[in-house]
Amino acid sequence: MSADTPEGPREQSAADILGAALGGAARRAGVDPSGGAGTHTVVWSAIGGWRGILESVLPSLAFVVLFTLRPEPLILSLGVSVGLAAVFTIVRLLQKSPPSAAIGGLVAAGAAAALALWTGRGQDNFVPGLITNAAYGTVLLVTALIGWSLIGVAVGFLMGEGTAWRSDRRKRRAFLWLGVAWAGLFFARLAVQLPLYLAGDVTALGTLKLIMGLPLFAPLVAVTWLVVRALYPAAKRPAETAEDPREP
Repeated sequence: MSADTPEGPREQSAADILGAALGGAARRAGVDPSGGAGTHTVVWSAIGGWRGILESVLPSLAFVVLFTLRPEPLILSLGVSVGLAAVFTIVRLLQKSPPSAAIGGLVAAGAAAALALWTGRGQDNFVPGLITNAAYGTVLLVTALIGWSLIGVAVGFLMGEGTAWRSDRRKRRAFLWLGVAWAGLFFARLAVQLPLYLAGDVTALGTLKLIMGLPLFAPLVAVTWLVVRALYPAAKRPAETAEDPREP
């Protein structure tokens, strides 16, 4: 499709908007290939450091432990889980740090708790997570297979090349497999957790959700970062220049 067709400008505009949104989210999370940061720094930023780990793990861990020890009343374990998410959000607001991650966690915890209270089933506290895994996995897989990998769109924006990566066979293939890998992570979570949800095994479901969370997310961030840095070797220059003692 040529750029001067009626469809061309609209497609490019949509790609720019999506790339800006995805790239902006990645940059706020500390994942910017043009910044010259090391792999450890990027992964640590992506998971939010110790605060991000606590915000991600503690609410779910509290729910699983309390529900296992005392399934009834259900509102006890749900209330503690949502309460912890609320505390993290308030602390971020008081410290004037970006509250988006904590607010997102609070909204998700609140919605999940409301559903579980409405149905009276503890396993329904995990329904939003199952839906999210299915949605993210599907979108990442489909966009990768049709040649518009969301990872490529985001990286293209961050590296200032827009959608030019689509004309580079090496980059297009790399972003295809990165998209498939990320989709595989979400589908793997769904494949393991959905049977446990259907069986009503809340303890196993919550435990495996934690195990398949950050412990799998962080290594895949590292792999993605290393692949992107290999595709854009010039992105290493800022860090190398800053560390070169011969520079004035």
